Amino acid sequence: MDDIQYMMRAIELAKRGEGLTRPNPPVGAVLVLEDYIVAEGWHRMAGADHAERDCLNQLPPIATNLKTATLYVTLEPCSTHGRTPPCTDLILAKGIGRVVVSVVDLNPAHAGRGLKILEDAGVEVVAGVCEAEGRELIAPFEKYIVSGMPYVTLKLASTLDGKIADRQGDSKWITGAEARERVQAMRRRSDAIMVGAGTVRADDPSLLPRPAEGRKPWRVVIGSDIPADAKVLTDEAAEQTLVRAGPLKQVLEELAQRHDVMHVLCEGGGQLAAALIEEGLVDEFAFFIAPKLMGADGLPNFAQTGGLIDGVKNLKFLSVEPVGNDILIKAKMEK
Repeated sequence: MDDIQYMMRAIELAKRGEGLTRPNPPVGAVLVLEDYIVAEGWHRMAGADHAERDCLNQLPPIATNLKTATLYVTLEPCSTHGRTPPCTDLILAKGIGRVVVSVVDLNPAHAGRGLKILEDAGVEVVAGVCEAEGRELIAPFEKYIVSGMPYVTLKLASTLDGKIADRQGDSKWITGAEARERVQAMRRRSDAIMVGAGTVRADDPSLLPRPAEGRKPWRVVIGSDIPADAKVLTDEAAEQTLVRAGPLKQVLEELAQRHDVMHVLCEGGGQLAAALIEEGLVDEFAFFIAPKLMGADGLPNFAQTGGLIDGVKNLKFLSVEPVGNDILIKAKMEK
């Protein structure tokens, strides 16, 4: 195996912490000695050991001389005291001879500092391995750190002709079981699930990931006139529900600044989707398209009228993937 393969394994491990680490990023680490993985770790939740420490805690006692070992980490090791001690200190104490990093610390106050500490102590340092994949992994954290705003993924399940519900508002079930399971995985990776009040009135969703696997995302309802017996207000996770109105940008800023939300998954409906798009607040689109036709009187996934071809919004497809009988299209707004 080479640096790329080991780093991709570290990224795979980091994904296990998605949805659990806020306000910290998900990070993975792999220790390799003589072309053999001797320990693995990841950041399991905020306040717990960082990935490097979690990895090195798994190190068997037989691996004593680590001068020829390489530690692969998806994000630059920290060099300051926080809720946990600096990872650079532990790396040096273990005598690890080489450290390979995917992404340099995004915080300007710390960027490159940990790597310089290691280099000054004689450790061989390599940065930028699988950087594109590493940055994709921590895209929500990057936006949170750089802008103070959460990363917004807009998920819409619609028919082939762009309808999210019939004329009576019924949307169960447009997509199949495999697509719905994928949505559960998306919920587990998110810090907050957002919908409009109309969706709550029409569908009475729980918005909880099933199974939760330790996740406790916020549930954010935009609007008013929510039934008093709605699940989001009465179930076992009622304290995780926030009802908000007003400018969407302010709502998102509050989620980030007061509740450490890095990643918001918006599940519609059409009015909320349109508002987010119009205000330029969507970072990524996830369209689940079912091979069904609803007709002209179905509810549109993008509830806005009056558009002309000159003002059409252009998206760039990132990927197209079959999910059961449906298709998942990931896209971003074209810059």
